Amino acid sequence: LRNLSFTGNPGETLTILGKTGSGKSPILDLIARLYDVNDGTIRIDDKPVEEINLDSLRSAIGAVPQDAFLFSDTIENNIRFGREQAGLEQIREAAAQAVVDKNIEGFAKGYQTVLGERGITLSGGQKQRVSIARALIKDPVIYLFADCLSAVDTETEEAILANLKRASRDKTTIIVSHRISSAINADKILVLEDGRILQQGTHSELLETEGYYKELYINQLSGKEN
Repeated sequence: LRNLSFTGNPGETLTILGKTGSGKSPILDLIARLYDVNDGTIRIDDKPVEEINLDSLRSAIGAVPQDAFLFSDTIENNIRFGREQAGLEQIREAAAQAVVDKNIEGFAKGYQTVLGERGITLSGGQKQRVSIARALIKDPVIYLFADCLSAVDTETEEAILANLKRASRDKTTIIVSHRISSAINADKILVLEDGRILQQGTHSELLETEGYYKELYINQLSGKEN
C-alpha cells in the first residue's frame, strides 16, 4: 500500500474493489492490527490505532474473512461465538439478517446441527452466511467484510447487503469484493491497483468516468444477462 488515504465515517459503507494482489485485503488486516503499518497512521476516532488496547479494538470489530472459519460444534454455538451471552432468539434474528435461517431450519436438528471440522457440513455460501450472522450478533462498531459474499447468488447478496445497511446505520462498514453488486449502494468506492487508489467515488460518479470500474460494471452486467 502506497500513498493511500481515506476516511470511513459512522453510518457509511465503503467498498474496496480491485484485481487480485491490488492491496484490498491488507487494508482490513491493518485496521484489525494483524500487523502494523511501516509508515503512516491508522486512526480510529482520531486516535492512532497503536494506542488503542488490542482487546478493546478487536471487540469493536465484526470481521468476516473470505475463508469462513467455523468450529466443529452446533450452528447455534458457532453464531453465539460472536456474543457469548446471546439467547436463541437473538441467534435466529442474526441468522435471518444473514439470510441463512431458512437453510438452518431445513436441517433435521436445526440450530443444534453439529458441523464437521471447519464447517464441512455446509455449502460454501452457507458457511459464509453463518460467519456473517456471527459478526452481526456481535453488534460491533466496525464491520470488516473480506469478499465474504463470493459464494452466494446475487439475489441473496442483495438481501444480505440491504439487511446490513439497516443494521449498520451508526457503524462503519468496509467491504472488500470482486463484485460490482457489493459496491452499487456503497457511500464510497475505492478501486485499487498496485497498492494505490486508482479511482474513487460513488457508483454513479464512477460510471461517468472511463476506467476499471466502468469496464467491470459492463462486463459483470453482460455476464448476468447472459
